Amino acid sequence: MTAPIYVLNGPNLNRLGTREPAIYGSTTLAEVEAMCRSAAGEIAVEFRQSNREYEIVDWVHEAIDRPAAGIVINPAAFTFTSIAILDALKMFPRPIIELHISNIHRREDIYQHSLVSKIATAVIAGLGPKGYATAIRAMKDLIG
Repeated sequence: MTAPIYVLNGPNLNRLGTREPAIYGSTTLAEVEAMCRSAAGEIAVEFRQSNREYEIVDWVHEAIDRPAAGIVINPAAFTFTSIAILDALKMFPRPIIELHISNIHRREDIYQHSLVSKIATAVIAGLGPKGYATAIRAMKDLIG
């Protein structure tokens, strides 16, 4: 059995579907999870969301120890502020795909400096919620 793909989501993503739909769309996080599981096929998906930085760090540690095949992470606001998540991800020896629903490079200046991009294998931004399925398919290619 192939190791699972971890899909980690940061703060406020539990509000997808109602949070700023002009930016993030109307798709809920539960619908995003279903898209990920469908795209993964036979590969297990550990799909999680937290508003707590330490919990995301703990999940990255879990992915290291398990081990996970790869991590797809939408750190949300932690993208720009969390050295703790960056340091945890630096320890993960397999592929990491950073994901953003919106194109962070077209947004306000505060959203344009990702700490995670510095260590990510790949970055997907601006494809909306469907970017998650794209990330899962890309991860499947990366892990062979």
